[in-house]
Amino acid sequence: MLYNIRLHLHYDYERSAAGGRHHIRVMPQTMPGIQRVIASSLSFDPSAAERSEFTDFFANTVTSIAYRNPHETLDVTMTARVNVTRPPTMLDVSPDMAGLQKEIRSVRSIAADAPHHFLNSTDYAAIDPQITAYAAESLAQARTVMEVVNSLNHRIYKDFTYDGEATDVRTSARQAFDLKAGVCQDFSHVMIAGLRGLGIPAGYVSGFLRTIPAPGEERLEGADAMHAWVRAWCGREAGWQEFDPTNDMVAGNDHITIGYGRDYADVSPIVGILKTSGSQEGKQSVDVIPLEP
Repeated sequence: MLYNIRLHLHYDYERSAAGGRHHIRVMPQTMPGIQRVIASSLSFDPSAAERSEFTDFFANTVTSIAYRNPHETLDVTMTARVNVTRPPTMLDVSPDMAGLQKEIRSVRSIAADAPHHFLNSTDYAAIDPQITAYAAESLAQARTVMEVVNSLNHRIYKDFTYDGEATDVRTSARQAFDLKAGVCQDFSHVMIAGLRGLGIPAGYVSGFLRTIPAPGEERLEGADAMHAWVRAWCGREAGWQEFDPTNDMVAGNDHITIGYGRDYADVSPIVGILKTSGSQEGKQSVDVIPLEP
């Protein structure tokens, strides 16, 4: 599936910022067998005094920018044309839970995609007894790891309410679990924490999701949003598989990946420091427009 994507981030500062430095992670990735970036651009207003790019540990593209002059706003605009061709859903070749633990121990690598990085607590997705007990209910009828992950994916979709006002960007998995409400970031963190509690390596995926308007309604510009979903390591044969608990589905060609991490902190769109005082307000708009092949 071929897409044109446009992301706009806008920040207003209560008082003029005398300077700042930011790391930006918003560029889609080229990943063989999954997606190919045909063209892309990233611009800033005002223009940065310094700009450079690097690849972080998890192979995500990071743009580093710095400002030295006063500015009251910041606009980040990313455009890209991306072709997504995810392979069809594979047969379940994952082991049972006991077999998974043996396969994890047999992995003698600490590369970015090694399962060992995705088993322990992180700030947003800490292993928690109550979340683990909730996730363990998915073990009852499951014979394989993928069946466990699919079950938990479905149960979060069924048991949690999508509510953009219930949480914010700082909400942890346990806080969202107690509320049984939130957005894609929260559902993903709850699922990650639950899987890790069971001993299944799980990570966070940042990206975009094409939204389809209701029949007879026009698609609204800027109505799409950045999205998050989950990847789980399902054994040596099955490898990493991606699941979307917000929509009760396996990630497909409508899921466009920006990057991978252990939780939101590893792939947040923008992080940094400002030399200023007072508050700031941010807005986000996304357009994901499918194109004819």
